[in-house]
Amino acid sequence: MFEWITSPEAWIALATLMALEIVLGIDNIIFISVLVGRLPEHQRNKARKIGITLAMISRLLLLFSLAWVMKLVDPLFSVLDNDISGRDLILILGGLFLLMKSTHEIHGSFEIKDVSTTMLATSSFASILVQIAVLDLIFSLDSVITAVGLVEHLSIMVIAIVSSVIVMLIAANPIGEFVDRNPTIKMLALSFLILIAFTLIAEGFDVHIPKGYVYFAM
Repeated sequence: MFEWITSPEAWIALATLMALEIVLGIDNIIFISVLVGRLPEHQRNKARKIGITLAMISRLLLLFSLAWVMKLVDPLFSVLDNDISGRDLILILGGLFLLMKSTHEIHGSFEIKDVSTTMLATSSFASILVQIAVLDLIFSLDSVITAVGLVEHLSIMVIAIVSSVIVMLIAANPIGEFVDRNPTIKMLALSFLILIAFTLIAEGFDVHIPKGYVYFAM
């Protein structure tokens, strides 16, 4: 299982994959930070940790279901001469969900709702975790497919994913608190999520947008 440990190429692959997984995790952190900002302050840290833990679990579950993940690239049907696979369908639906959610958050930022803090806490904590879990699955799919395409050893993939999640756990609080303190940054983060949503939808229709352009725009 760890026969690669004496191979310099394997260590380079591990370092590269860890860097990629951390970059791909930025989307998760921003989305989680925006969502948990709607919770009372004493619940935000807990929600962030649970959300990022869900991200790690969904990545590992997909990783240990490689046979199923690989089948997702097989075409299911065609739309305008464009083959749509299971992966494409997940990316399109995930992109639409993210687009809808980001737009709703932007709209909600300009509205004052007559809702008590207690009502907000009891009615939204579970629903926010569900929303985080759904988007974690979408982001995890891209993350796992990247891992499978880059390295051969399952143990390297697991180490890279767990390491990236540890970095996400460390970075989530500072990023989340910074977003909370700066409403303008929150709006920019939501705009970035809309950009990510369109990127997911485009990739679902086999239009590849280099990630470098997306992160440069951010």
